[in-house]
Amino acid sequence: MAAAHPVPMGSSDWGNFTRLHADHTAMYSAIEGIQYIMATLSIIGSGAILIHAMFQNSVRSPEVRPLFYLSFFDLLLALCWLTGAVLYRRTLKNQNLACYNLQTVGQLFYISSFFYTVNYAWHLYTELKGKMYNMSPLATEYVYRVGRIGTVVSGLAPLVLVLPVFLVGNIGGCYRNVSEPHRCLLLHTGAPNPNSSTCAILHFYGSGILQITFLFTVIATMVLLIKAHTLYKKYSNSSAFVRDQHWAAISVAKHRMLLYPVAFFICWTPAVVLSVARLVDQKENTDFQNALSILQALTAVSQGLLNCFVYGRTQQMLCDRIQVVYRDGETQTLLSRQQKKLYASIQPNTNHAATSTSTGL
Repeated sequence: MAAAHPVPMGSSDWGNFTRLHADHTAMYSAIEGIQYIMATLSIIGSGAILIHAMFQNSVRSPEVRPLFYLSFFDLLLALCWLTGAVLYRRTLKNQNLACYNLQTVGQLFYISSFFYTVNYAWHLYTELKGKMYNMSPLATEYVYRVGRIGTVVSGLAPLVLVLPVFLVGNIGGCYRNVSEPHRCLLLHTGAPNPNSSTCAILHFYGSGILQITFLFTVIATMVLLIKAHTLYKKYSNSSAFVRDQHWAAISVAKHRMLLYPVAFFICWTPAVVLSVARLVDQKENTDFQNALSILQALTAVSQGLLNCFVYGRTQQMLCDRIQVVYRDGETQTLLSRQQKKLYASIQPNTNHAATSTSTGL
């Protein structure tokens, strides 16, 4: 039997292969550019919140401290994404190892961002509840202790979850061939290594962390959001008298409670859907996955930027409403003064008429 010779690739097949490779290269180049822009904008947004909090000396305040921690980890995540974009076109000596560990560090930071989002949502809920009802000193102390515990857990839990990816991945050599063709572009959850069952398990573990922590964050923030809405509706329907300035602070706290979780959901939904799609379909670079990859590059790193917009918008909203309250107060004060002057000018005439009547009688 004659030896089987490999069938040469036809010109059309070779053209399709070249076009496919070029399309993928163009896609990753587009993702690189998007990551440059979005990571830089997110660094500016997160840094603006941090700088504003430090210049206002409000880092230690219960209202600002949770947002400070969230913005800090958003800043670190954006720096990781920017580093991945910078290294995309550079060849390193141990590029696979560097890209694997850089992506793992990014995983640590985005899980920290998830936990600190829940932590901040809980602080927003307690802040809203505290503005509506005067809490006792015991309740205030309880809220303070729970908040401190939540802050510590939000920092330690991601480290515990990601530590196996660091240790097992480096010891077992799971970083081999991890950087092609995407190199150091972050949040790439490609197909697992079929030659190692340990690395395959580690791959599914890493994808599971993203999906489970995202689901936990969404459920926790939704529960807090529903409780805050119920509390606000009950309070607004009550007959208790509330000063305009106090009501403005409550309204702004309600908007914060809504907008920050919405920003989180917008940022991370494409990345989670992409992770699930790649677990369901092991074939990489389908049209659906390519679209999600580009959408992920636009949104996943932009939480710091969106949080900055929300922070600036709610601060401006609070200032505007307080100015309206003060303006109304000044108007009411001026009207009261005019009414007093009018009453004072009428009062002597009234007294004189009364005296004349009594004299005539």
